[in-house]
Amino acid sequence: MSLLTDLYQLTMAHAYFDHGMNDIAVFELNVRKFPPRRRFLLAAGLEQVLEYLEQLRFNVDDLEFLQGLGAFPQAFLDHLATLRFTGSVHAMPEGTPFFENEPLLRVTAPIAEAQLVESRLLNIVHFQTLIASKAVRCVIAARGKQLVDFGMRRAHEASAALFAARAAYIAGFDGTATVQAGRRFEIPLSGTMAHSFVEAHDREEEAFWHFIESRPESSTLLIDTYDTQRAAHRVVALAHELERRGAGRGIHAVRIDSGDLAAETRAVRGIFNRAGYRSIQILLSGGLDEYSIDELVRDGVPMDGFGVGTSLDVSDDAPALDMAYKLQEYAGKPRRKRSPGKVTWPGVKQVFRERGACGEIVGDRIALVSEQDQGEPLLTEVMRAGRRVPEYPGLKQIRKYCAHEWQALPPPLRELGDTQGLESFPVRISDGLQALAAFMDATGD
Repeated sequence: MSLLTDLYQLTMAHAYFDHGMNDIAVFELNVRKFPPRRRFLLAAGLEQVLEYLEQLRFNVDDLEFLQGLGAFPQAFLDHLATLRFTGSVHAMPEGTPFFENEPLLRVTAPIAEAQLVESRLLNIVHFQTLIASKAVRCVIAARGKQLVDFGMRRAHEASAALFAARAAYIAGFDGTATVQAGRRFEIPLSGTMAHSFVEAHDREEEAFWHFIESRPESSTLLIDTYDTQRAAHRVVALAHELERRGAGRGIHAVRIDSGDLAAETRAVRGIFNRAGYRSIQILLSGGLDEYSIDELVRDGVPMDGFGVGTSLDVSDDAPALDMAYKLQEYAGKPRRKRSPGKVTWPGVKQVFRERGACGEIVGDRIALVSEQDQGEPLLTEVMRAGRRVPEYPGLKQIRKYCAHEWQALPPPLRELGDTQGLESFPVRISDGLQALAAFMDATGD
């Protein structure tokens, strides 16, 4: 994966090599400006960042390809053959809510190493942070109802589907339909049936019977292929017959994927309840996002859960973040970018979080690491000399931490509507950081 980068990372590394620039650099990764309606974001993807850095190698095939470009001298290619990431990483734990301009990851390493990894680090952190931040909005909207990731088929290729499932699970989704995600990350798997299965049979009830016979312990039936309410009556008849036969656990749930979901759900729930099958759950899917989920829940529609696909795996209302990875210090000297609209705060920084008496999050302060602060430092060392420092937490532990943290945010930040006119979360810039920036602006480059 060493060549999964932008060419200019390699051309800059070549120039650093030629001119003997090998001092320690500090880069920080942040989001400069949030998309509309995003009041906070969730940090995600750190485990894959650490895996990438530990495994960074230029193998024989990589070097042969670069040699074939004719753009790099042999001495530089020989240098790449021995290159390993030897630096350190400080980062916010995955699942941490963060805000604009707060560094969520800091890399300290010889400048060529720190520069080479920029594109891939952004690629990893950007995607999982984007999806986790979308997913938590669905979790907030669902108010405890079951949520399953159905988005693999609309994700932007295989890796996106896999890591979207991971990010959504961190944010609070209960499961995924993506089998490989269940295998790799031990995320609970959940699945139903497709309309094609029903259509492949001459009669709808025959399709239901065949599915139940193959999965007698717990079946979820798709009931909107033809007529949803008629199918619900057929489900009742099947449930009666299963009881008569004493066959397995029977029908666990039904799924409705189209039409007026609120009206159909109420009708189906009524059919089941009148027949004495209150335990059969109703799962909704079909173009859902946090806004439609919120409306259904607010209206008291008697569903038990949601399958969320396209809107989650492509974060359709905010498909990109203004995320950047910028040099903050080189050779012991602070650095500051002053490009219009892209100004950075100089120096090596920490984010200190203030909490109230009950653990609620009340404010953040961005400060130089040399400054003292009574708040909780959010960036902790996770890699030293190219190797992970602590044992990395499991996904369930990360998920539990994430739920605790976003629920500690002020209630207005957990709303889903437009952010216009909303008072922003208090993120203060320390006196020391402001003084350093003013000094650098006054003294030139």
